[in-house]
Amino acid sequence: MATIIADGKQFEVTDGTRLVNALEDNGIDILHRCGGNARCTTCRVTFNSGEPQSYHPREKAKLESNDNLGKFRLSCHILCEGTMDVNVINHLSTSGLPDPGSRPADEIPTD
Repeated sequence: MATIIADGKQFEVTDGTRLVNALEDNGIDILHRCGGNARCTTCRVTFNSGEPQSYHPREKAKLESNDNLGKFRLSCHILCEGTMDVNVINHLSTSGLPDPGSRPADEIPTD
């Protein structure tokens, strides 16, 4: 089990759960407008601790394309493991949007 700390909450999820889904499923206010495809960067997080050292190729390519590598991570392309203490950057509650976006699939796309 992975331990996630975000917005003053701590909860456990199954190792390998997509971080964006773990956050939303546990009541954390987060946007994910593209449905977990690493296209929009609305699911941004930063880490206080527990940041994965590796990047999914899609996440890395998107961050590099906008000169954002090292500034934040995309929670839609991070799998939960260990203890992760995260800060959500984009919140539905302050976005003016009607919903956070379509729910990302449980698995990160391989293509």
